[in-house]
Amino acid sequence: MESEKKNGPLRICLLSYRSNPHCGGQGVYLKNLSRALQDLGHQVEVISGPPDPLLDGDIKIYRLPSLDLYNPEALFRIPSFKELCDPINLLEWIGVSTAGFPEPFTFGLRAQKFLNDKHDRYDIIHDNQSLFYGLLKMQKAVPTVATIHHPITVDRRLDIAAAPSPWKKFKQVRWYSFIGMQIKVSRKLSKIITVSECAREDISREFNIPRQRFKVVPNGINTEIFYPIPEIEREKNRIIVTNSADMPLKGLDYLLKAVKEVSETHPIRLTVVGKNKKNGRILKLIQELGIGRQITFTGRIDNENFVRCYARATMAIIPSLYEGFGLPAGEAMACGVPVISTSGGALPEVVGDAGLVIPPGDSLALAEAIKDFLDNPEKAKALGEAGFKRVHQFFTWEKAAQATVEAYRETIHDHRRV
Repeated sequence: MESEKKNGPLRICLLSYRSNPHCGGQGVYLKNLSRALQDLGHQVEVISGPPDPLLDGDIKIYRLPSLDLYNPEALFRIPSFKELCDPINLLEWIGVSTAGFPEPFTFGLRAQKFLNDKHDRYDIIHDNQSLFYGLLKMQKAVPTVATIHHPITVDRRLDIAAAPSPWKKFKQVRWYSFIGMQIKVSRKLSKIITVSECAREDISREFNIPRQRFKVVPNGINTEIFYPIPEIEREKNRIIVTNSADMPLKGLDYLLKAVKEVSETHPIRLTVVGKNKKNGRILKLIQELGIGRQITFTGRIDNENFVRCYARATMAIIPSLYEGFGLPAGEAMACGVPVISTSGGALPEVVGDAGLVIPPGDSLALAEAIKDFLDNPEKAKALGEAGFKRVHQFFTWEKAAQATVEAYRETIHDHRRV
């Protein structure tokens, strides 16, 4: 009987506060990990805040209601009096109205309330970087782990440094105020999963958590979505980047400057998968550099068109200053696209020797790497093939799920012992 408990299927509760797969890595993680865990024979239930995480239909999900003030269809709407009679809704509205980001905290209050009489339904609770105070209470009743994808303190430093005025710097400090809660909670969790060796080292240092509390489980790449399409011919001198976010962390500024440099000697076109923020700093930079005719923003596109964009590209660029893992690099490699990546964060762990790696924040080095691929198409092709093999060898969601289950069983064992 004890052997069955150790090796049999687990009842898993996944918590995730903002996890649409089109909005970032946390959503991609939730969607693919829940699928892979269930495919291994485990029972998975997800507790989620908005927007809808778009999980597969056979995975049970409880969608916790909230004010959803970041919904683009009703951005920063004014709640009704009836809504604000709920104390948690009131806290959420006050937080957003004072330039904060209260969702990890308010999602935690709702999740704790929802789970209060359901602890015996689960063998393990797994939090996807919400890191709210209630986890510490849950940890006493049910074995609990959390995934931290990368130290959000890095984002905070870069955003504050890039803010153009003292007022905007203050707003960034205020927005990131939830970090204090997340650090306090992280320090008291018995087990933390993270997605790369680099992320473990940086989170351990930034949050002051002993290294032995971490288990490194690299993300997978969904090769049913990202794959080569050999019948589509690659367009000469076509570059693709998926980091369209108007955030300093993503390094799009440096790629645009590199495009300007390369265009002096080579005809070049850049496809940016995503939206161009109206009146944002990226649009202003494009105008300053005079490269508007060479840049195409796709807007939001479905997976089929996304893969077709990869198939047409000569190369993919990942210009991020820091990544805790680097899904864009892995997705491009899975499509057989030659990759140029910075060495920011964990990106070298993903790319390995299957791409060109240059220093982050160096537009001249990036320009030289782009020219290298343009002038040496056979070299680029060979690295594209190597990247495809590397993803299939090391970065599958099945492997990620198996290693995550190992972390679950270790946590359950330690919880019983205590």
